[in-house]
Amino acid sequence: SMEPKGIGALQLAFVQLKKKLSEEGLFSAELKRSIPSMPRCIGLITSSRGAAIHDLLSVLKRRFEGIPTLLFPAMVQGVHAPVELIKGLEVLNNMREFRKIDVIILGRGGGSLEDLWAFNEEIVARAIAECPIPLVSAVGHEIDVSIADLVADVRALTPSEAGELVVPHRDEFVASLA
Repeated sequence: SMEPKGIGALQLAFVQLKKKLSEEGLFSAELKRSIPSMPRCIGLITSSRGAAIHDLLSVLKRRFEGIPTLLFPAMVQGVHAPVELIKGLEVLNNMREFRKIDVIILGRGGGSLEDLWAFNEEIVARAIAECPIPLVSAVGHEIDVSIADLVADVRALTPSEAGELVVPHRDEFVASLA
C-alpha cells in the first residue's frame, strides 16, 4: 500500500471522512442548534472511570448544584466504543421526554489520535447528526479536533469547558432574575 509522505493511515482517513461529510452538509452552520440557557436535565455520555467525568461533574456542581445529570457510561476508546457511544445517544433520546433531557454532552479526556478514534467514526458522526437533542462534543484537549466536534451543535475544547457552556453560574443566573 502507499500513502502520502507525512500522513499516516488514520490521519488520511480523518481527512477523507471530513471532506465527505462536509460535502454532505453535516457540518453546516444552519444545522447547529443552540443549547438551552437553563437545562432541566443534562445527559452525559462518557466513561464512568475517567478523569473527564469527575472534572465535568465537579464543574456542574460548582456552577449550579442541583441540575439533574444522567450518565450513560460508555467505552470511549477501542473497537467497541463507537457502538457504545451510539447506544448512549439512543438511550438518552428515548428518555428525553420522561427525564426532560435538554442537552447531551458527549466526550472524553485527551489521548492520542488512536485513543480518540471512536469520535472520528462515520457511524458516530451520523448518529450525532440525527440526534434530536442539542449536543455538545467535548473530545480531548484544546488541540484535538474530532469529526464528532464538527458535527455537534457546539464544540467544547475540554470536558470541563462543556460543563461551563451547558450550565450557567448560579450567582449570575440569580442576578439576571433580579
